Amino acid sequence: MMVLGLQGSPRKNGNTSFLLSAFMDEAKKLGAQTHVIEVDKKKIIPCKEYTVCSKKGFCPIDDDMKNEIYPLLRKADVIVVATPIFFCNATAQLKALIDRCQVLWSRKYKLKLIDPGQKYRRGFLLALGATKGKNLFDGINLTAKYFFDAVGASFEGSLTYRSIEHAGDMEKYNAVLSEVKEAANILLTPLLSRKKILFACRENTCRSQIAAAFAQRLAGDKIEAVSGGNSPANEINPVMVEAMGKKGIDMAFRPPKSIEDALSGGKPDMIITMGCGEECSFISGVNMCDWEVPDPSGKSIDFMIKVRDEIEKRVNHLIAEVLLTV
Repeated sequence: MMVLGLQGSPRKNGNTSFLLSAFMDEAKKLGAQTHVIEVDKKKIIPCKEYTVCSKKGFCPIDDDMKNEIYPLLRKADVIVVATPIFFCNATAQLKALIDRCQVLWSRKYKLKLIDPGQKYRRGFLLALGATKGKNLFDGINLTAKYFFDAVGASFEGSLTYRSIEHAGDMEKYNAVLSEVKEAANILLTPLLSRKKILFACRENTCRSQIAAAFAQRLAGDKIEAVSGGNSPANEINPVMVEAMGKKGIDMAFRPPKSIEDALSGGKPDMIITMGCGEECSFISGVNMCDWEVPDPSGKSIDFMIKVRDEIEKRVNHLIAEVLLTV
């Protein structure tokens, strides 16, 4: 399970950084894999309102959003947004990232594509402000609500702190560590109990991607589905993306990865191989099963659809078997 933190403050080692680090430390203690994006250090060009995203589902701007952040938002099981309050909202750096997620909103609401991860992905807000104003967090709460909806995450709550103005103020807040620990436990525990299944094929461009997506879409709250290949390609198969799109399933921003990368978050309970046979990594003590599904690479869209439907049937049967043992 991966927890993604978005650190929105431009101040190095400030109060926001302390708060997010405390949350991530608790996540690690619980057994989660963590990744923090220091937003101020990334190349994020503000939205230019080109409107390409609403028509084609992609942004033409070439920066860290395209090459790093969109894939991480798709990969994350939990997204934690951390920011100081600037004029009742997020920092300019973080707001630029949020605005550029119009791409994901467009794919969801304009193109009617379902992100497989939205069944289980969770969002949480950490915010602090220098004043005591009653409405201090109204703006960021509303922004967070719509941001999490756009990226396919349920808004599970927040921890907000007033009168945090000077360096070290957050560390002096007596209850912060206990509050962060409680919030992390409530947020992560249900996801940590899921069965983990690795779907593996040679290039991680078609079959294993399809299987993982169906498992996430159908039972992602009960099964942690990951995919990888022993010889990952540079990009996923566009015909596969088209075939899954005909089922309304969004396969964007899911780049191929190695089996080792897929397993970086922990040992799986089961491995399903598709076509890689003895070439796929063997992990001692893990139940393995090989699905004899033909390789659709280089074949027609009709052939890809047949493979897609066969994999969906197999995933449905697998889910039924796994849930019986939960």
